[in-house]
Amino acid sequence: MARYVTVILSSLLGLLVLVAPWPGVILSAGDKEIRVLARDYTYTPGVLRVSRGDRVTLVLEAEDVTHGLYLDGYNVDLVAVPGRASRATFVADRPGKFRLRCSKVCGTLHPFMLGEFIVTPNSPFWRAISITLLAAIGTVAFLWVGRHEVTEEASS
Repeated sequence: MARYVTVILSSLLGLLVLVAPWPGVILSAGDKEIRVLARDYTYTPGVLRVSRGDRVTLVLEAEDVTHGLYLDGYNVDLVAVPGRASRATFVADRPGKFRLRCSKVCGTLHPFMLGEFIVTPNSPFWRAISITLLAAIGTVAFLWVGRHEVTEEASS
């Protein structure tokens, strides 16, 4: 009976460890330089993906006319003229999807010059910690049940 109680309690505790919200610690995932080409009312690439905690350097290059790039949520505003790139460095510290938009009037389709900046949560570290804790809890439970079974057999 003690074995089943231990297994059930260990399973519930393990489940709690796996799904528990972890503190909002930002891990430095690395440096990312992303070159964005602006021309003909589009950004190439149109979708930028980074991990939370990345130190991001955006480099904007304009090919046809003067273009801007404003990143909502991060207050990053770049302006590039043909032949001269513009750059900004910041830490992607907020997960989510953010809008890129042209901040300089570049022609008739200027309002439609949009892109996305996606910051994904940096959670592999916390998943590894939770799995390690689960393994440790399981080991302790196994040893505890085994010790009690040996004690019960010796007293019989």
